[in-house]
Amino acid sequence: MPNWLTSTPTLTPPQRDPADVAPAESYRPADPVWVYRDGWRAGVIEAASPRAVTVTYRPGAHRGTGVDTFTAPYVTSRDDDDPTLDHRGLRLVRRKPIAS
Repeated sequence: MPNWLTSTPTLTPPQRDPADVAPAESYRPADPVWVYRDGWRAGVIEAASPRAVTVTYRPGAHRGTGVDTFTAPYVTSRDDDDPTLDHRGLRLVRRKPIAS
């Protein structure tokens, strides 16, 4: 069973147990996530495919955002709120993708 993280992850993508990595296609738009880009960054899923996800994320400490594509090991579910990202619109359901 996956170990869902409630704060910033501490393991880098190569250190993660593959059993704890949810498939990219299990994410849905507006899901809150952590993405790994020079450290773990708060993000929100924009789109997902079987191979990767597109995420709007905070690339640094400033309020600006970036958009990039990540494969599954570089993404994990996020429970912590991020005031810059999480209040951009209505999110009806907070989900946790199921690891295969």
